[in-house]
Amino acid sequence: MLIEEGTKYQISQGIKGFFNSAESMTVKSYNGVTVQFTLADSKGHGSMPIEHLTYLLKKSNLTQIPNKRILLSNDNNEEQIS
Repeated sequence: MLIEEGTKYQISQGIKGFFNSAESMTVKSYNGVTVQFTLADSKGHGSMPIEHLTYLLKKSNLTQIPNKRILLSNDNNEEQIS
């Protein structure tokens, strides 16, 4: 699992209440032990141990939102290959 600054996660309906009803969260910093994040629509910020983030991902409570820049570069690469 690659966690880096700027990674965005969609928050599932079942746990939105724990995240101020925010739709998504964005990783602000990651030091190997703790992840700091901001919530969408300026609904707050916080931090959690990496183990908890991993648990939420495994339970599908958080889903990574693909980075648009990566999607665009993948589209360009496929076009160049053809």
